[in-house]
Amino acid sequence: MSEDYEHGRRDGLRLALAILAAEEGKWDALLGASRSSRTNLIRGVRHKALQVAQKRVQTALNRFVAKTDGKISTELASALDDIGL
Repeated sequence: MSEDYEHGRRDGLRLALAILAAEEGKWDALLGASRSSRTNLIRGVRHKALQVAQKRVQTALNRFVAKTDGKISTELASALDDIGL
């Protein structure tokens, strides 16, 4: 793969991780906060969808690391540390 492609891929993963981290903070704060059970149910479903998305990003990261012989860039490692993965 070309260096530009790999750089773009890392940027995309960092962006996805940042978005997921922001959404996680948003939905964690809202879970169970409403008096409406329907609203709480919808928020719970959205939170579960967020967890599934995080798992998919984690799988993509694992595949990316496996293709690079287990070596992870410091750039990617710092992004993972920032969001707690």
